[in-house]
Amino acid sequence: MKKSADSLVAHDAQDDRHYGAVHVPVYDSNLFTFSSVARMENANAFPGDSYIYSRGNNPTVHELEQRLAALEGGEKARCFATGMGAISAAVLSSVRTGDHIVCVSQAYGPARELMGSYLLRFGIETSFVDGSSLTAIEAAIRAETKLLYLESPTSLLFELQDLRACAILAGGRGIRTIIDNTWATPCFQNPLDYGIDLVVHSLTKYIGGHSDAMGGVVIGSAELLEAIDRQEHVLLGAVMQPQTAALMARGLRTLPLRMARHQASGLALASYLASQPFITAVHYPGLTSHPQYELALTQMTGFGGLLSFEAGSDRELLVRFVDALTYFRIGFSWGGYESLVSLQEAAAMPNPVNVSSQQWRRLLVRLHIGLEDPADLIADLAAAFKAAGFGLKRNNM
Repeated sequence: MKKSADSLVAHDAQDDRHYGAVHVPVYDSNLFTFSSVARMENANAFPGDSYIYSRGNNPTVHELEQRLAALEGGEKARCFATGMGAISAAVLSSVRTGDHIVCVSQAYGPARELMGSYLLRFGIETSFVDGSSLTAIEAAIRAETKLLYLESPTSLLFELQDLRACAILAGGRGIRTIIDNTWATPCFQNPLDYGIDLVVHSLTKYIGGHSDAMGGVVIGSAELLEAIDRQEHVLLGAVMQPQTAALMARGLRTLPLRMARHQASGLALASYLASQPFITAVHYPGLTSHPQYELALTQMTGFGGLLSFEAGSDRELLVRFVDALTYFRIGFSWGGYESLVSLQEAAAMPNPVNVSSQQWRRLLVRLHIGLEDPADLIADLAAAFKAAGFGLKRNNM
């Protein structure tokens, strides 16, 4: 029986290996020794199941990996030093020289740069497509396509892909699928259940949750993860430190509770923003007005606290608004306890790699809704809108 997310992150069985400690200790040793040559040789013969050197396996990191795999519904997980470490390993494990990738155009910027620019030096091409259109995805597939890279929802315009349809489309052609599931977390979306091959997360965001550690993870079948173990994980060296794994495990304990709060506050603020006449668009899949809301209900069980809105193209006006905020601190990341705001530009064309600045003119205000009282956050937005000169109608909340 699959445990609920709440029980999975909060409950540990009695563990006599650690003297009954309720939390797995930090094994900060970089190597592990053996009582005999035979035992060392046996461990070396099965490195995936042994502790030899912490660039390969470490007990603290391994405990986190097991829990993340169970939470996402995968057979195995492998943690990395950053989210990009996980993304890079997953992508590189899936392609070879001469292969072709199809990637959604609104995917995370460094991931787009990896696939759209960096991999060109190895003869690997990438086509960027409108991920909300299955027709566009199918039209971009070539005979040499080996990877379909998804991010649903995306983290600027919050577009979704139909995960079931994408898995069927790719699987029928022998194409591997990878999805960045950071926004939804395993609490609200489990892409492996819909046939996606590999799931990646930036653990730096919601799973860590405290803005004090960086990490990433790849989750999937044992077969695919063991191939990554043998090559990209060990050879590229972007391994997670045991101290970081302990911080991530601490954050994981409260993930379902925090996600419930992020969802409730995110919906409250998205609804508030949608009611303001000078805001032309609110991008948040939890709103019934979102063009893919019905799709979201079929593959997600909840919504996070990251959203964006548009309020015209007057950058100076938006800068005044952002600078006037009190509770929202100015910063690019998200997923922690603190509320954040940033001014960003979304691509106005399908391929956002190496385009001129004139083509990036869709101004967005992106908000991460933290754990503060949502009434205080709404009041902060109202005051900043007024200070900037938006002529906001006072909210009664």
